[in-house]
Amino acid sequence: MLWSAVPAADPTPAPVSLDEAAKQAGEAAGWVEQNWSTWLSTGLRILLILVVAVVLRHLVRRALTKLIERMNRSAQAVEGSALGGLLVNAERRRQRSEAIGSVLRSVASFLIMGTAGLMILGAFNVNLAPLLASAGVAGVAIGFGARNLVTDFLSGVFMILEDQYGVGDSIDAGVASGEVIEVGLRVTKLRGDNGEIWYVRNGEIKRIGNLSQGWSTATVDVTVRPGEDLDRVRTVITEVGESLAKEEPWNERLWGPVEVLGLTEVLLDSMTVRLSAKTMPGKSLGVERELRWRIKRAFDEVGIRIVGGLPAVAGEDAAADPTASMAPPSAFASTTSPQSVAATPLTPPPNLAKQDR
Repeated sequence: MLWSAVPAADPTPAPVSLDEAAKQAGEAAGWVEQNWSTWLSTGLRILLILVVAVVLRHLVRRALTKLIERMNRSAQAVEGSALGGLLVNAERRRQRSEAIGSVLRSVASFLIMGTAGLMILGAFNVNLAPLLASAGVAGVAIGFGARNLVTDFLSGVFMILEDQYGVGDSIDAGVASGEVIEVGLRVTKLRGDNGEIWYVRNGEIKRIGNLSQGWSTATVDVTVRPGEDLDRVRTVITEVGESLAKEEPWNERLWGPVEVLGLTEVLLDSMTVRLSAKTMPGKSLGVERELRWRIKRAFDEVGIRIVGGLPAVAGEDAAADPTASMAPPSAFASTTSPQSVAATPLTPPPNLAKQDR
């Protein structure tokens, strides 16, 4: 048996000659010398794009911040006046301005940095057409998948920009009603009448009834007996309204005189007088309660009776009822009535009488 020995490979590489090393170094130096200007121009271009984008973003965000601070300062200046105390809510203005500033800063940063990123990719000679097409398709897919979120966000932005409602307003949003305690870009938070907190998505709000803007109306119906003097009733109600308008804090809550509108209903046993007055937003219920309280006391003092109000005066002799001693009519008084016929004994037929004999 013959064994053949195979020589093992030498792990050490063959030594490079001095001429080959000099040749490779010359090629590398030539390649660098040939492309260094391109690298330098590309690097400087990218650096310039980044510097301009960062500086522009900083300036835009600072300008927006200054604008929001100026809005808050103007709101605080108006808040110190008497009119500002009625019409301006500092917390509402602050949240609204902060929300607007946050949206504008985010949009500005996205546009500036996104444009800078596309310009940097263009500096590297990257074909942007497929990238933009893919981004457009991805954006459409994400938009369909998160359409509710996008709807809520856009609805919140327009609600804040249009100042449809704010913190402290009493609104009726259809799905819920109450006092606004927080306004967000996606969700509005309401405090209900019983203390519950409602989280309402802005995209679900189809209509909004703001009960805190402009002025409210206090409406009171007074029901009196039909025999009362209407001129006297009108005089008493007018005096009550004038005295209410001169006292604090009702003189600030009443924005107009108490007007007697007239009769709204006339029945056999009652008639209804309606009065109304313009009030501060959200204060109409308190004004209505105070008016009812004062009108009832004024009517009691002058002797005007309201329906279900003052009882009859003690000691008055009531008119005697002439039918009190009369018995009710009886059905047996008539011989032809069904009751009389049923009570009459039956007479036997003639043939039965003959048989008995």
